[in-house]
Amino acid sequence: MPHYLYSYFTRLPLVFRILIMALMTIILFGGFVHLLEPNSFPTWFDGIWWAVITASTVGYGDYVPHSVVGRIAGIVLVLTGAGFIASYFVALSTAAVAKQNDYIQGNFQFKDHDHIIVIGWNARSREILKTICSYVNSVPVTLIDETLEENPLPHENLHFVKGNPQRDDVLMKASVMDARQLIITADQNKDEHQADMHSILTLIAIKGLNPALPCIVEVLTTEQMKNAKRAGADEIVQTNLLTSFVMISSLTSREMVTAFLSLLRQMDQRRLGIEPVLTDHIGANFRDVSINLMNEDILILGVKRGDEMIIHPPHPFSLQAEDLLITIKN
Repeated sequence: MPHYLYSYFTRLPLVFRILIMALMTIILFGGFVHLLEPNSFPTWFDGIWWAVITASTVGYGDYVPHSVVGRIAGIVLVLTGAGFIASYFVALSTAAVAKQNDYIQGNFQFKDHDHIIVIGWNARSREILKTICSYVNSVPVTLIDETLEENPLPHENLHFVKGNPQRDDVLMKASVMDARQLIITADQNKDEHQADMHSILTLIAIKGLNPALPCIVEVLTTEQMKNAKRAGADEIVQTNLLTSFVMISSLTSREMVTAFLSLLRQMDQRRLGIEPVLTDHIGANFRDVSINLMNEDILILGVKRGDEMIIHPPHPFSLQAEDLLITIKN
C-alpha cells in the first residue's frame, strides 16, 4: 500500500506534489505548535493559521510561540515551509507560461465546435482568416499548418494547430468531427502537381474521419480536378484558371478586368450572394423574377443549377425548385 501511494504521488504533476508537501508541512507544524503551547495556540486552526503566515513570510504577529522549542519550530518552518510555498508559486507560474506557449505554438487542442478549419498558411489563407475574423459575429476558426512556429494572426477567434493535416491526431486536435466547414489551400512550398496531390491526400484523410464535412479545395492543375472530385471535394477552386483569365483579359480589355475585379470586391463585401428560389417564383420566368427583384434593389446575375452555373440565361428560362440565384444586393 505505501509503495502504491508513493507511485501515485510521483505520477502527479509537479505543481500538485509541491502543494501537497507544503500543506503537509503546514498541518504538521500547526498541530505541533498547538500541542507544544496550548495557551498561545488554543486550537488546531490557530496553529495552522500561524504556520501559514510564518511559512509565507507574511508575519502578522497575532500568534507567536514563546518557548524555546516553539521558536525553534518556527525557524525550521521558515526554512522548509517557505521553500515549499515559493516553489509552489514558481511551479504554478511555470505551468501557466508553458500552457500559454503551447497555445501559441499550436500544441493545444481546440475544444469548441461549429467552427471553420483552414489548412495551409499562405497569402490566400491569410486573407481568408483576416476576412473571417473581421466579421462582427465571426465564427471560430482553426488554422492547421506544419511550417509555422506559432500563431501568425493572434485573434480571439483564431486557434492554431501545428502539424501535418494528413495525420488523424492533428485533425482530431482541430476538432474536425465538430467543424462546420473546411478549406484546403494549395501548399506554396511545392510545385503545382505535388501541391495538388498533397491537397487531395489531405482531403481523403479528412473525409475518412468526417465524410459529411463540406470541403472547399484549391486545385492548381486542371488534370487533378477529377481526382479532387473523386476524393470528395464539395467545391473546387481553380486558382490558376482565375489568374489566367484576369491576365489574358487585361491584354484585350483593361475595362473588362477592372469590372471583374470590382465584382470580386463586391463578393468581399458580402454583397454578392447565393439565395434559394422562393416558393412563389418556382416555375416563373427568369426575366419576370429579375424585374420583380430589381424593385427591391436586388440584381440577379444568373442561376446555379446543380454543378452548372448559368449567367444571364436565355429567354425563356423557367426557374426550378432546386435552383440557386446569384444576386447582388445594395
